[in-house]
Amino acid sequence: MTIAKTILAAAFAATAFSAPVMAQDAEFQLPEQCTTTAASGGMDHSAMGHGGMHGNQGGGMNAGMMEMMGMGGMDIESMPEHVQENMRRMMISMPAMQEGMMIEDADVAFACGMIAHHQGAIDMAEVLLEHGEDPQMRELAEEIIAAQGPEIERMTTWLAENAN
Repeated sequence: MTIAKTILAAAFAATAFSAPVMAQDAEFQLPEQCTTTAASGGMDHSAMGHGGMHGNQGGGMNAGMMEMMGMGGMDIESMPEHVQENMRRMMISMPAMQEGMMIEDADVAFACGMIAHHQGAIDMAEVLLEHGEDPQMRELAEEIIAAQGPEIERMTTWLAENAN
């Protein structure tokens, strides 16, 4: 890919797909059809440890999620900046994916879980674009953003049209 094409692709990706990424930084939320409270007849799964789908926005890592991932006791703040940023974003998207997959309807659960999963992939790609240097990995990150942003939109539209 030529430099001009790379710059054009990066500009397009940054413009076209900044909304999902910026939404993640503000506070990622699954579509309303994906909340287990709405999809399970009013049953709130937060009592079972599935309610904190937005992670800890204050910069510290969610201790329960860190423990569940086998990372309890790790000093994330001493790790490289890209690791800290990936972990911060993962503390948001992973609980959201779990929350979405708790839906009783298999089709809705798939869409909800995949929206959060795709947002996690976009987040990782954005972190790579901020910190990575390898041209092949940067190109792959751009491709991931370009592919998964529209897939999130497609699933969100499907949910709006089909989920009760």
